[in-house]
Amino acid sequence: MSRPPSFTPPPGARAYPLRTARGEFAVVDSPAGDGVEPKGVALLLPGFTGSKEDFNPLHEAFGARGYRTVAVDGRGQYETDGPADDESPYTQDELALDVLALAETVGAPVHLLGHSFGGHIARAAVLLDPTPFVSLTLMSSGPAEISASQQQRVKLLRDALAVMSMAEVWDAIQAMDAPEETETGGALDEGLDDRADLRRRWLGTKPAQLLATGRQLCVEPDRVAELAAVPLPVHVLSGSRDDTWPVPLLDDMAVRLKARRTVIARAEHSPNTDQPAATAQAIADFWDSTAP
Repeated sequence: MSRPPSFTPPPGARAYPLRTARGEFAVVDSPAGDGVEPKGVALLLPGFTGSKEDFNPLHEAFGARGYRTVAVDGRGQYETDGPADDESPYTQDELALDVLALAETVGAPVHLLGHSFGGHIARAAVLLDPTPFVSLTLMSSGPAEISASQQQRVKLLRDALAVMSMAEVWDAIQAMDAPEETETGGALDEGLDDRADLRRRWLGTKPAQLLATGRQLCVEPDRVAELAAVPLPVHVLSGSRDDTWPVPLLDDMAVRLKARRTVIARAEHSPNTDQPAATAQAIADFWDSTAP
């Protein structure tokens, strides 16, 4: 599967710190395309150990469809600051409040998209207050906790962070992982190739953020019934193979939500980088369908 080689924002996009009522967040902000009638704004949340750059392959396609897209590093994630040792600012409710502040700043109402762990945070934000949002897309993000195999990976990471520095953990991951996993940082955030950039992202992320969010992934309850009660259009999108949440589990979640369901062929946990053209088209088609 193809992988983009760089963290460089696509043409026309701008990377900068976005100031909100809850602090500054590093974003990649990509406008609607020249000569295209603007249709709306979308806020894009990355997954565990990921970053705003995971969405770089999608921005131009979204812009061509008339959408401004703002991809964000969450609190303590890569280029957004946060405490290194205090886990309390990284509770799910705190991160969800950050999303509400971001939506207000970029100009609600917005389309909200969360990848993997970002989907859980997006869901939590909608459950706190759905009014800033036009729609919700859950990309490779399941109904509850991650699979047993991924829980074991998270536990190994948490154990390592208890006794090693971030740099030492990075080196250990590179030594232990299979080559295809080493290139992407593992199944939870697969998608980007440039080793130096991946290392820089890893070292920029705060240990407390990884510990807190990793724990959340392992204990997240099933909140599908709560979300189904919210009158908001929902889209469940995934690759045709996923080791973090099995595809049949995502199929069932979509049924329970009465959501649009898209499966991207020849994609795995990161369809945004495995098959960006098909992924962008499916998401923009869904956004278009929510127009009055």
